[in-house]
Amino acid sequence: MANKYLATILSFLIPGLGQAYVGDIKKGIVYFIIAVVTVGIIGIFFVDSVLNHFYYIINVLIDIYAAYDAYLMAK
Repeated sequence: MANKYLATILSFLIPGLGQAYVGDIKKGIVYFIIAVVTVGIIGIFFVDSVLNHFYYIINVLIDIYAAYDAYLMAK
């Protein structure tokens, strides 16, 4: 059985890693791709912009959701 706290921390640091740790590698890859694409697209459009903080907010929200999902999966 996977440690729910370790899964949460792993997925907060790198979205999808906690899901892969729990055993759902496909879901982990999907989370990772969503995080990279979303943050990458937002980063491209908002670099050196007044709305640059939007980039960080979206990044943290994705990390929190992925961590919460990993916690629920490991529970």
